[in-house]
Amino acid sequence: MPSSLDAHTTGVPARPPAAAGPVATLGPSGTSSEAAGSHLTRHIDRTPGSPVALFGTYEDARDAVLAGAADRLLVANAYRGIDSFYMDLRLGLAQAFVFDTPHYGLAVRTSAPVPLKCTVVTHPAPRDLIAQLMPPGYGVAGIAFATSTSEAARHAADGGAEIALTTAPAAALHDLRFISATRPIRMLWSVFGRSGRDA
Repeated sequence: MPSSLDAHTTGVPARPPAAAGPVATLGPSGTSSEAAGSHLTRHIDRTPGSPVALFGTYEDARDAVLAGAADRLLVANAYRGIDSFYMDLRLGLAQAFVFDTPHYGLAVRTSAPVPLKCTVVTHPAPRDLIAQLMPPGYGVAGIAFATSTSEAARHAADGGAEIALTTAPAAALHDLRFISATRPIRMLWSVFGRSGRDA
């Protein structure tokens, strides 16, 4: 018997999008959220013309959805503040799907020397990868947090930290090179729409 669940969802009844409007998620360009948004529109919805609108925080993306500037909100389930979206009466869970992120790694400026003790900038969610990926002989002098993996790459490129834990697209965008092995993260993603209810 055919399943009532979309093959790309995890235990959530599939709801086709009512319109091919923007999907709001975390930016800037180069984030895992942007890649997941492209996967959602191109391969799950099969509406490749639908734009992915990028915002400085997931909360800003939510506000855009509630204001009608975007149709849906896409959030990584590893985000520590995701509970607020599930509890918000103005939002409703529309879809969930599994999507591997772009490869993550530890990246540095192409021409800068790398000290043996480094400050690493990262989004808070993947910070456990720092110890996992740090090459032998290097150590962590401190960890700084950015609002996204792409912002972490920009911060390192601007000289604010020696190393960024970031994605391959963001590293390429900011002319960084990896000094570590790289790996994707298998991630569950939640898609929220407006519920029509008040807060």
